[in-house]
Amino acid sequence: MQFGVFSVSDITRDPTTGKIPTEKERIDASVAIAKKVEEIGMDVFAIGEHHNRPFFSSSPTTTLAYIAAQTERIILSTATTLITTNDPVKIAEDFAMLQNLSGGRVDLVLGRGNTGPVYPWFGKNMQDSVNLTVENYNLLRRLWDEDVVNWEGKFRTPLQNFTSTPRPLDDVAPFVWHGSIRTPQVAEIAAYYGDGFFANNIFWPKEHYKQLIDLYRERYEHYGHGKAHQAVVGLGGQFYMAKDSQQAVKEFRPYFDNAPVYGNGPSMEDFTAQTPLTVGSPQQVLEKTLSFQEYFGDYQRQLFLIDHAGLPLKTVLNQLDMFGEYVLPELKKEMASRAAPDIAQAPTHAGRVAARNAKLVVEQANVAKEPEVSDRDQ
Repeated sequence: MQFGVFSVSDITRDPTTGKIPTEKERIDASVAIAKKVEEIGMDVFAIGEHHNRPFFSSSPTTTLAYIAAQTERIILSTATTLITTNDPVKIAEDFAMLQNLSGGRVDLVLGRGNTGPVYPWFGKNMQDSVNLTVENYNLLRRLWDEDVVNWEGKFRTPLQNFTSTPRPLDDVAPFVWHGSIRTPQVAEIAAYYGDGFFANNIFWPKEHYKQLIDLYRERYEHYGHGKAHQAVVGLGGQFYMAKDSQQAVKEFRPYFDNAPVYGNGPSMEDFTAQTPLTVGSPQQVLEKTLSFQEYFGDYQRQLFLIDHAGLPLKTVLNQLDMFGEYVLPELKKEMASRAAPDIAQAPTHAGRVAARNAKLVVEQANVAKEPEVSDRDQ
């Protein structure tokens, strides 16, 4: 089981001080948060991709490469890489480069994105988003899996005898998660390829996401990748904690009430009842997170959104320190003890290289066992 933090890279006014951080301050903060994630023993740092204000993260691979140079262990990922508006060739090149630079500590979450104006900025039509997703991902897989690609599709120029460089590290492509909050076709794509499915379940009631996850699990088994409960699932989450729940509620309420993603919607109490958001003590954060496994089944990655809504960097780092001290050790122990013995391991580059090598050994052994066919036998 992997635990980590993801950032949507918003730039939001702190309602308690009126301060709006600069782009530079938020970029630097993302680096500090990633380093803290490694320091407290978490496993993953992920950042989103946006090309519009009030967000700053237009080039996640640049940020992650900078972080890779200052960390040793954590997996560096994206909260969303836009498969619809990015050129698959550039995705293949950028993430293979990052994979090589980081020693394999990289994967990515592909998504359609939810900002309509972005599509025409990159010469695309939002009405084509699902078809773009299917075609672009098919090409991306081929670019990573095949040395020489000849390809023709609808949405970009053809490729003739094209080789994407650099090649994936150890000839094993970065692991891909497909992120969705509402699109069954994305769950189908993830299942077809045997990839991971990341359900960022932070805004809507859990029943909605369970439908998507169950569909993915069913189709994962249908395509022969394993049993349904062995499918590779990731979930989102949010928390704000203090040593007692009353203090946590008091401190977080102004952020909740004034944040663009929350404001003028349900009350904080209703939102915490209906979504993964936990505002309370460390014990409450632990219990709420453990309930995800009870409802959605065993899963491999849990990411938390905590650097949003105008929370200052000092507060975010303090939240991570508290999580690392009071929640993470018990969460790891409980998740491991409750998991089925045959669930898939959380994806890592080393694990995937070992699985590839083991498969090759079996295939070679099977070839060696095949009887020779003589002319007389024919």
